[in-house]
Amino acid sequence: MTEWNSPATLALEGAAFLKLMHVLAGIFFWEFLVSFQFDLMFITGKKKFHWPLIFYFLNRYCLFFAFIGILIALDITTEVDCQSLYTFNQLFGDAAIGLASINLSLRTMAIWNMSLYIVVPLVLLILGHWSLILQGVLLKAVWVEGTGCVITKADNTVLAATFIYSMCLDLTVLVLSAVKLFSRRGSSQIVKLLFKDGLIFFMIAFFSNLLATTFMCLNLNAIMSIIFNVPAAVASTIVACRAVRRLNKYASQGAEVYAPQTRSRDVAFANSVPPPSGNFGVVTYPKMPADAAGIHVQMDTFTVTDHHLEHDDVELQKENRSRLHDSSSDVELALESKHPGL
Repeated sequence: MTEWNSPATLALEGAAFLKLMHVLAGIFFWEFLVSFQFDLMFITGKKKFHWPLIFYFLNRYCLFFAFIGILIALDITTEVDCQSLYTFNQLFGDAAIGLASINLSLRTMAIWNMSLYIVVPLVLLILGHWSLILQGVLLKAVWVEGTGCVITKADNTVLAATFIYSMCLDLTVLVLSAVKLFSRRGSSQIVKLLFKDGLIFFMIAFFSNLLATTFMCLNLNAIMSIIFNVPAAVASTIVACRAVRRLNKYASQGAEVYAPQTRSRDVAFANSVPPPSGNFGVVTYPKMPADAAGIHVQMDTFTVTDHHLEHDDVELQKENRSRLHDSSSDVELALESKHPGL
């Protein structure tokens, strides 16, 4: 049987912990760099900033600075205040887990059209989560000459409670999202996206937190108790931030408008208008107003190869324009009758 607190075992686990942290840092920094263009568009003002993105940016940058602190603690060769450094790492790492749950919860609130029956309970659950995250210093670390910063004690009870709470909150978010989206799962592409992402991202976040909780409850030693905390924070942050980016990019394409408060209507344009000239053209249609409640618009994109147009092609082009004009008039009349103010 393994003697978990023997010096040889602790040394072996310390080396494994160091290598694992460097691998996770590489994964997260790569994810950070490949998605930084999304951040840059808001920083430079190319995209309009909305308040829910505050939690997205806090989530990413809290974990970013936590990794910088972790790498300093693992690689530094001169004596530092290990306790302060690990307190910083713990606070920012746990905050990343809490912010990941907030990002997923905000999407669920939006799916339910910010109904108070959903928003209030979720806000209370989030506050309860943060009451555990901000409990205080849960790790003890000291400087050991020739080794560096060494974790000597971890409060597994509060840490385990925090991760279990995270799993329960993520499960609640998934169930609420699934209930609202299940009946609409075949109605539009954006609903399918929300349903698919919600399921996949929840499973990743849930099992990463479950692994961390299992080792904390086993309480084998100080290192093994927290070795999977960072993987859980990385997995939760990556999937939550990807969910935010995917939904934002999808909405920016203007493909559809999702209005959950009323029934939706699909309007499809079957005819395309070839571009007037050039070898390659893409025909798109303008977005419908976002405030047209109850209207679900899905637009198709047509790709046309245009070399030397013959006489018959020109006639077909005129006929297609005429059909499109008639179809557009019918849609405008339908919208006018339903929403006289448009």
